[in-house]
Amino acid sequence: MHPQFKTIGIIGKRSDPSITETLLILLNFLNHRGYTTIVAKESAQFLPPNSVEFYPLAELAKHCDLMIAMGGDGTFLAAARVASVDNIPLIGINLGKVGFLVDISPAQMCEKLEQMLAGDYTEELRYLLRTKIIRNEKITHEEISLNEVVIHRWVTPSMIKIVTHINGSFLNVQRSDGLIIATPTGSTAYSLSAGGPILYPDLNALVLVPLNPHTLSNRPIVIDDSAEIEITFSQTSQINALVTCDHLEIPDVLISDRILIKKDPTPIKILHPYGHDFFDTLRKKLYWSNDYSV
Repeated sequence: MHPQFKTIGIIGKRSDPSITETLLILLNFLNHRGYTTIVAKESAQFLPPNSVEFYPLAELAKHCDLMIAMGGDGTFLAAARVASVDNIPLIGINLGKVGFLVDISPAQMCEKLEQMLAGDYTEELRYLLRTKIIRNEKITHEEISLNEVVIHRWVTPSMIKIVTHINGSFLNVQRSDGLIIATPTGSTAYSLSAGGPILYPDLNALVLVPLNPHTLSNRPIVIDDSAEIEITFSQTSQINALVTCDHLEIPDVLISDRILIKKDPTPIKILHPYGHDFFDTLRKKLYWSNDYSV
């Protein structure tokens, strides 16, 4: 039996006042049905003063039992990192361009939410990655990401030399512009653009995709998601690298650092309208294998 939600937290696309109209419609819809609503501080700025209760985004999940992200996939990713910590389910309203993760349009928002809040929805678990930067045997940075971790060359015209180990076993050394480590969720994002495969969301897998490798034989590889991935560098001179976890940047990574990446044990719960179909989303939003003669 699906849980009955009482307090709903809302996060909208940051620094975008165009969300105001849809945000007001959503608040009015929820309040008239007896739900307590709270809004991320970053979105409350677009509403009349003292009209809503608000909290900083980092604290929002601690005060609600359901979160709704309004925006594009970037907004959804930011909400997912917060929601996963407190095991709060998440719904996406699409105000972006593609919106692969946010699957409810503003035109259908009230109709779909009416059904979902009555318990007519499907729940999907998506796992995140936890990344640690180790320097002198101490953790200097730690982040979680739903889509991917990317190691980039940074402020240098030269390629970087990346050494990868999987569960302590040597995988390869590659000279390239970087490396993407993507979850099944992230396999339809940056990884796809770099030539990686699409992974079905239920797969217990990760994909490693090189960025512009300097060899014809270096291709993406899919591994089990229980693996621990260790990234180090093999350079003859000091360079800086940039690590991004979704769109959060960890700058000034040194060639002496170790980067450890492992699946986080706590998944994010994503709620979809009943009848949600992953393959249908691929066809409609990525134009994947569309045959208009059918």
